[in-house]
Amino acid sequence: MSVQVENLEKSMAKLTIEVAADEFEAALNKAYQKSKNKINLPGFRKGKAPRAMIEKMYGAGIFVEDAANIIIPDAYESAAKESELEIVAQPEIAVEQAEKGKPFIFTATVAIKPDVTLGDYKGIEVEKKEAEVSEDEISAEIDRVRESNARMITIDDRATQDGDTVVIDFDGYVDGEQFEGGKAEDYTLVLGSHSFIDNFEDQLVGKNIGDDVEVNVTFPEQYQAEELQGKPALFKVKIKEIKVKELPELDDDFAQDVSECDTLDAYKEEVKSKLVKTKEDDIKREKEDAVIEKIIENATMEIPEQMVDAQTRQMTQEFAQRLQSQGLSLEQYMQFTGLTPQKMQEELKPQALKRIQSRLVLEAVVEAEKIEATQEDIEKEIENMAKMYQMEADKLKELVGEEEKKQIALDMAVQKAVEFVVDAAVEK
Repeated sequence: MSVQVENLEKSMAKLTIEVAADEFEAALNKAYQKSKNKINLPGFRKGKAPRAMIEKMYGAGIFVEDAANIIIPDAYESAAKESELEIVAQPEIAVEQAEKGKPFIFTATVAIKPDVTLGDYKGIEVEKKEAEVSEDEISAEIDRVRESNARMITIDDRATQDGDTVVIDFDGYVDGEQFEGGKAEDYTLVLGSHSFIDNFEDQLVGKNIGDDVEVNVTFPEQYQAEELQGKPALFKVKIKEIKVKELPELDDDFAQDVSECDTLDAYKEEVKSKLVKTKEDDIKREKEDAVIEKIIENATMEIPEQMVDAQTRQMTQEFAQRLQSQGLSLEQYMQFTGLTPQKMQEELKPQALKRIQSRLVLEAVVEAEKIEATQEDIEKEIENMAKMYQMEADKLKELVGEEEKKQIALDMAVQKAVEFVVDAAVEK
């Protein structure tokens, strides 16, 4: 196998990979062996027709696609290693030559890690902020805790109001026909939460237990389910229960229930301290973000679109995992919000680009300042990971390979780079 590397614009490269004719022949034969039992040829028992006869009957290229699929993965992996390029996204493969008796030639267009030219990264000016907490913020936090400790009381002496929680059955119709996902029983809905599309919830205000309500809505033009996009729908809804929140009294008993404090005044001081700490953490993060954003502005780099797409897909997977931990699938989330996969990708792209830029400039700072993670740092990080995964540290150390340790070391060096540039910043 031979590899030729052509550097392209915008941090792209093209690998031209040539696989020897005898290897291609072996792959063709393997493809034939894999497929022959599925091919019927007059005069031969199933699976016994010679390859030459099959190629004569169906064309010389009948096994080429399967043979290419056999060759390409391993050949590309070997070529990528041989090229020593730092490839950051899946390749775009194009077959250039696939003829019997000739070498198999294909190209892999790849995105590579961009070169970064740092501008100023020390002495970045940022706005100085203080962690101040107002009485209104303290009251709002206490009200939030009261809300979370509220009891749900079922009522039957009035109609529904905005903010009530209702338990409903509903059945949805489009063009007079029920549609998939449009039916539920004993569904809990907070009126005014805008959980449902259009003005669904508004039409349930002022209704009583036992009422059958016809709710008319229109699905968004960009709704996830294409067959419902822009269509009017009728929901037949039955009001089964009405519930309201009953907040706990704001007194010493409440303070004792939700904290270790004996009095309400002591609890308010505790809330204030926690809010100050939260604001201090927020200010620290904002400072980090402001410093890194300025370093990005001062730097020069060309980010390939494929790299952004790969990062966007990763962020989508991370978001789906977070939803799953809450018992919700990505498909359900899109259905409830009216998002489409394409719209979600577009919304995530700016964040993906910023994440890539941040990582690249920080890695450049690591290199410029010769920042390293010590062996002690790595050992401590593995111990922290072991606690997170509820494993013994020694056991995890056995499972972590050299490549993983290198990645851990780089991640820790990047974090040290964050601390370095933030400490070097000037507050004004």
